[in-house]
Amino acid sequence: MDPATEKHYVSADNARTFVHSVLTGNGVSPENATIVADCLVRADLRGVDTHGINRIPSYMERIRQGVLDAKANPVLNQITPVVAQVDGQNGFGFVAAHLGMKRAIEMAREFGIGFVSVKHSNHFGMSAWVVQQALDAGMMSLVFTNSSPALPVWGGREKLMGVSPLACGAPAGKEKPFILDMAPSIAARGKIYKAARRGEKIPSDWALDGEGRPTDDPHKALEGVMLPMGGPKGSALAVMMDVFSGVLSGSAFAGHVTNPYDPSKPADVGHFLVAIKPDLFMGLEEFKERMDYLYQRVVGSEKMAGVDRIYFPGEIEQITHEERLKTGIPYVQAEIDALNREAEKVGAERIVIDRK
Repeated sequence: MDPATEKHYVSADNARTFVHSVLTGNGVSPENATIVADCLVRADLRGVDTHGINRIPSYMERIRQGVLDAKANPVLNQITPVVAQVDGQNGFGFVAAHLGMKRAIEMAREFGIGFVSVKHSNHFGMSAWVVQQALDAGMMSLVFTNSSPALPVWGGREKLMGVSPLACGAPAGKEKPFILDMAPSIAARGKIYKAARRGEKIPSDWALDGEGRPTDDPHKALEGVMLPMGGPKGSALAVMMDVFSGVLSGSAFAGHVTNPYDPSKPADVGHFLVAIKPDLFMGLEEFKERMDYLYQRVVGSEKMAGVDRIYFPGEIEQITHEERLKTGIPYVQAEIDALNREAEKVGAERIVIDRK
């Protein structure tokens, strides 16, 4: 087996412990480090490797450059009984979003719905972890964020809109919950960074190079633009994320959010979070039964030729989560080496590999 592509497996507990030690070594409080580590490892467990612990080197570089405040704590401001705003204080987006959804859930428990706008934040990784936070509290949710420019608007050629994910969720009864977490681009930009990191090619319909031509080279793709899914539809969704997350919150928008890999200035990301009590119009058990019925109808529908199984949105990632809890999370040697370099910089323990 090629050593460059050979997988090393790390348990979720070891991954969390490693990330927590690197974060606290860089000045993050133990409480905030726990939130960040858990969110990053959740992404790796779900198979969203582009938003997992491999983000640590870029986050730590932003701390060293002084454009992400490791010690910051978000500030909550209650606007109305069902609306609040969180000022992320240029700290970790995970911490700001966690506080925001926590408050949205509290408002929804009392009033049926809670809406929180987050400003002056940073990249918060995989949106599904925020959805899961609401699901764990028995809530439906909407989770939006804006991000640094990577997409042209339909008909344009410059990077203007972010590859900003749209996410939402709803609890179920006996079946798996509904979890949607998708970018308005054909592929998430993190997949291109991952391919570049691993020396892999990308599909030629994901992006254009700096001269506007299709490319399978991830490095050239990063010099160009991502392509929106569904043409003008994906472009319009990216604009929508900017309206709700950037314009409304008071954070950067219209192409002014800073790339998380650019350590030159604060990112100023905005988020939009909503929690909804699922039993507003019927009993909770009836709601869950209806969700289970929807699940059964979706996965049990007639399959097209060549399809073995139909999955509910988010189900593949939930299955991957269950599998990786048992087998460990796979990383290649280059990723392990990059992570260990971060540990060495702050005298933290190196990552523990459970097996190859």
